[in-house]
Amino acid sequence: MIFRLFGKKDAGGVEVGGTKELLHLTMPVNAPVDRAFAVFVDEFASWWPRDYTWGKDSLKTIGIEPKMNGVCYEESADGDRKVWGSVLAFDRPNHIVLAWQISADRTPEASEAMASRVDVRFNPGEDGKTNVLLVHRDFFRHGEGWEKYREDMAAKKGWPYLIDLYAKAVEG
Repeated sequence: MIFRLFGKKDAGGVEVGGTKELLHLTMPVNAPVDRAFAVFVDEFASWWPRDYTWGKDSLKTIGIEPKMNGVCYEESADGDRKVWGSVLAFDRPNHIVLAWQISADRTPEASEAMASRVDVRFNPGEDGKTNVLLVHRDFFRHGEGWEKYREDMAAKKGWPYLIDLYAKAVEG
């Protein structure tokens, strides 16, 4: 089933592809590179859906610390803070790599070594647009169940949905 998605565009213009081990998505957004990067990193809470957090309705904030070795976190209204990633590479406004510290069963993963990687690149396109390339790789690091996890992230309610929300935030 997953292989039907490779190289195909969904209704929102997201092109999904990859291999059994990795997932890649490309999406042109109607903004310059610095704006596209800033929305992805600095304005993460503006587009990431509450339903895709541990805090859900009690979520106070979710974000990415915009620096090398920064953390990706969410904080609930009661002050509970959970780390869902680490910044492994940071080159504003061109590139960010995150350790995706959310396990296959959607619980926090404390170890970077057991986390997949999300690599996002922002490249200038035509007419002031930015071509965003997101590669989610190394799913095998999550251990048992990684194949289904990769499939879920490639499905309509996975990265294609998330990137569409992101693109709307960039243009909104």
